[in-house]
Amino acid sequence: MTQQIPSTEPELSQVRNFRDVGGLPTTDGRRVRHGVLFRSGHLAHATAEDAAFLAGLGLHTVFDFRNAADQRLEGPDVELPGVRNVNLPLSDPADGAEFWRMVRDGDLAQLRTILGDGKGAERMIASYRSIIRDRTAEHGRVLRSLAEDSVPALMHCAAGKDRAGLSVAVTLLALGVEREAIVADYLESNAKHRRYRVRRGDDSPSAYTPEVMELLSPLFDARAEYLSAAFETIGSTWGGVDAYLEQGLGLTPPLRERLRERLLD
Repeated sequence: MTQQIPSTEPELSQVRNFRDVGGLPTTDGRRVRHGVLFRSGHLAHATAEDAAFLAGLGLHTVFDFRNAADQRLEGPDVELPGVRNVNLPLSDPADGAEFWRMVRDGDLAQLRTILGDGKGAERMIASYRSIIRDRTAEHGRVLRSLAEDSVPALMHCAAGKDRAGLSVAVTLLALGVEREAIVADYLESNAKHRRYRVRRGDDSPSAYTPEVMELLSPLFDARAEYLSAAFETIGSTWGGVDAYLEQGLGLTPPLRERLRERLLD
């Protein structure tokens, strides 16, 4: 039985961007059930108190969308007793060791070169499109797992914004959640207390000037235009959500109905 979680959002000291996706409305008048689908940033730095809260959610599965580079940087997730951990690496929008080195250690001129004139946002949009087109096997596996036995579930990546954000959005599309509600949930990652902490190698004030932070902002923002690009890719590649789910992800109508029964009130 799923534990009834409190209505107030918990304060987790070392897990960013945690929230219950419950309550979001579907186009046919139902709502996502509370206590069955959660999202967050990584769990690698969770305190004992954070871990105790997470363990109390009665989770069946934690889906970790980080890649090996993320895990080397942040460490593995803390172990939660009785919870299955499934690592399904998805492409980081800022993928590439050299790119991240520039983000963390590059000077202003280097940052202007790789991120200026809209290049940062373009990189993010291209990545969202790529994840939708190229990661159908991973998203299909997640949806089938949720339909079969993997709830309550927590989905996370590093910041809980891009890879987890897309995976949650795909799940919500399969549930028939209203498009505006999906976008609103995605944009909640912009709240100050949720955002990934930008860390640069040089911790002096000059490493965090307004221009530097403006150049970096496309990488650390949740922007509606990014999610819109993902939705547009579904339409241009498969012709619509139903075909994407069935032909792209292998989610048959019976499996989709089972998913809806598990996750909707």
